[in-house]
Amino acid sequence: MSTKDLVPSPVGPVDVEQAEAALVERYPRLVRIAYLVLPPSLGRNRRVLTAHALVQRSLPRRRVPGPAVPQPRLAEDAVDPGYAFVRGEVLRQALVAGLPLRRLALPRRAQFPPLLPHVWGLRLFPRVGGADELALDQRLSRLSGPGRAAYVLRGLERQGDAEVLRVLAAAGVEDPASALSEADAADAMDSPDGAGGTVGTQGGPTAPVSGARAEDGYGRTERVGERGGPRRDGGDRGRHGAGPGPSGDPGAVGADGRAGSGPARRDGRADRVGEQGRQGRPGQRDGTGSVGEATGRGGDGGGTAGPGGSRARRDPGHGVDGSGGPPGPLPGGGAPGSFDPGRRRSGVALLESDEFDPCALQARPTDLIRRRQHARAALVALAALLVCGALLGLPGDGWGRNGAAAPSYARNPAAEAALDPGALKRVAPAVWTGSTRQDFSVWPARGGLTGDGALLRRALAVWARPGASVHSSATPGTPVGPPMGPPQLLFAGVVDGARVVLLHDGLRAVRYAEPVEGAAGAALDFARTDGADTVGSAALVLSRAAGNVRYLTAPWVAETAVRDLLAPGKAPRPLARDAGGVTDPMPSPALARSCTRWNALQVGDGSGQRLLADLGELAPARLLWGPPAAPVDATGQEAREAWARTACQLTAVRAHGVRSVNAWRFARQALPEGAGRGTWLCTRAETWRGTGSRTLAQFLVPSPGVPAALAARSEGSPACGVRDPRVLAGVLWQAPGGGWYVLAAGSPDFASLETSGGVKGRSDGPVLAVRAAAGARADLNGVLRDGRRVGALR
Repeated sequence: MSTKDLVPSPVGPVDVEQAEAALVERYPRLVRIAYLVLPPSLGRNRRVLTAHALVQRSLPRRRVPGPAVPQPRLAEDAVDPGYAFVRGEVLRQALVAGLPLRRLALPRRAQFPPLLPHVWGLRLFPRVGGADELALDQRLSRLSGPGRAAYVLRGLERQGDAEVLRVLAAAGVEDPASALSEADAADAMDSPDGAGGTVGTQGGPTAPVSGARAEDGYGRTERVGERGGPRRDGGDRGRHGAGPGPSGDPGAVGADGRAGSGPARRDGRADRVGEQGRQGRPGQRDGTGSVGEATGRGGDGGGTAGPGGSRARRDPGHGVDGSGGPPGPLPGGGAPGSFDPGRRRSGVALLESDEFDPCALQARPTDLIRRRQHARAALVALAALLVCGALLGLPGDGWGRNGAAAPSYARNPAAEAALDPGALKRVAPAVWTGSTRQDFSVWPARGGLTGDGALLRRALAVWARPGASVHSSATPGTPVGPPMGPPQLLFAGVVDGARVVLLHDGLRAVRYAEPVEGAAGAALDFARTDGADTVGSAALVLSRAAGNVRYLTAPWVAETAVRDLLAPGKAPRPLARDAGGVTDPMPSPALARSCTRWNALQVGDGSGQRLLADLGELAPARLLWGPPAAPVDATGQEAREAWARTACQLTAVRAHGVRSVNAWRFARQALPEGAGRGTWLCTRAETWRGTGSRTLAQFLVPSPGVPAALAARSEGSPACGVRDPRVLAGVLWQAPGGGWYVLAAGSPDFASLETSGGVKGRSDGPVLAVRAAAGARADLNGVLRDGRRVGALR
């Protein structure tokens, strides 16, 4: 075989109509080809449906270009251009469908189960054949996809080896020669004894099997067992019979053992057309000619043809074996033309069996019990999907009726009233002036969006049922459930690019915020504010953006200013507000990474000045100064100087639900080696919930620019508070001369102090200084004036 035989040989341009006509006319044969080439491992039901799908998808979408004049080829290999194209497409897709799916490779369409045709509730498969068909199917399953294609092209399509190689190469086979070798091996297995002839489809004598060689009268060898392709000279197609020779001797015997009526050709070949027999057309040279499934070549002595369509070239007067006589008896003793049901049929002849006909099908139901179980599961899943869809709703590009809220969890009149924007409490602007109390309950509803019912509905719905996309926060100890009734509206408007709603239900202040553009990023913040007085309800945080904070001030606040706690001698900077009480942005220390400044909001309400610090919560904390029993606002000079050195310690109580922070100087102490006088401060942060307060004991050296040193801290201790206004703390201090001392101090209630452990010492009074080594550790305790022993703050 030359190299040029492996190059695909197009047969000319093909129109869509031409390909469709070929597909419709030869549909059963094309489906049979696809069924045979597909791997048997797919199962018969999927194999049948896939074969039909591949053939139906083989129709081109537009005219297929090609050479105007087809390349020359043997007469038996000449086929209709439209049929050749569709057959090539079927082979190409069937070979792709047989490839395994790989993890990193992009899957092809033919590798998936077909969408159409599709059968519900039935399994389809061809009719069951005999043992010969089963053996052939097993042999085909052992071949590769290209090997099966070569076997089918040569056996079913009666194509010569050169044409088989061309078709396989055009279908994308990388090594057509190897595929042909596989087909040769399968042909060799068709013979019962491995070498002799085989019996035809219905017992007729045959030539040697495909792949065998016979010597003609000129000493040349010719391949025996090839099947001729469809004729183009007008010969009829038939399934039975072969014509007698010119001398009247018997011609080739047909597949059913009956002699045909057509004459043999003078060149030693018998006329052979397609696989389906029909009556000859008038005007033929031989008058009546008929053909069999496989035609022989006749001479004076006649020829024989096997089920594989075998032909042998010879001189006139010579038989297949060159003897010139009529065909001899069949192997095994049978006479020519007799039928031997005990002989095994060849694989080539079996390709026409009903076992491999995907158009003649049997139907059986699928697993009825499993189908019933699947139907029940599908109904349950559909019901669950409908319920979930009704509860969750469909996502949209904007805010829905309830915005980012989760599905409703309860249906009762009280809950519905609490979520009704029309039921919100709105206080008139002048109510606070005549009220006996000044707190959040008399704040008027302010802002430009107080009439936006959709916004208020979303805020209430998210408050009651915050969804997974809502960024929610709450101070410690603050309930985050829905309101018990219609809450009070404090503010609704646009602030710093967000729509903000402030609500109050008597226990909590709630802030809802959503971006003006888009539907993502809703935020919900809770802060406990029960028991708020005039100062505690003086302001609420409205917005935080870019490190700045805006406040909404109470209607009784007359002026606002910004004071830097770290600069006690600097005058406060006025802070402007709009008509609705919203302040201009001011730098906030809540999220600052360094303590270079600590801005506090200073408000004046007609009765004095107050300092409010932003600790990362909705309600700012009030800053106080003085003994626990009688603190005052930290606006005096002494208080500002003390807070200037201890303000940075406020980070220890950030986001802790703090209501107020009080700093108290509980002791002064003369330092050893004449280093001056030190100051002891106790800072206590009270919470809105009443528990979880934090206490810090700090020591201040005489240098005013040095921040306070943290001596001790405690959480939940009553020390330094109204109920227990006593505190005891100590530090290890280094004098300017280099000596180390344990310094301790207590509130005025202490009569004596004592250290033990690594450092031992005792003093009368509330202060103590004992020389110690660097890194020394000691236990500290004291005795109160009533004789009780008290330990240090921890």
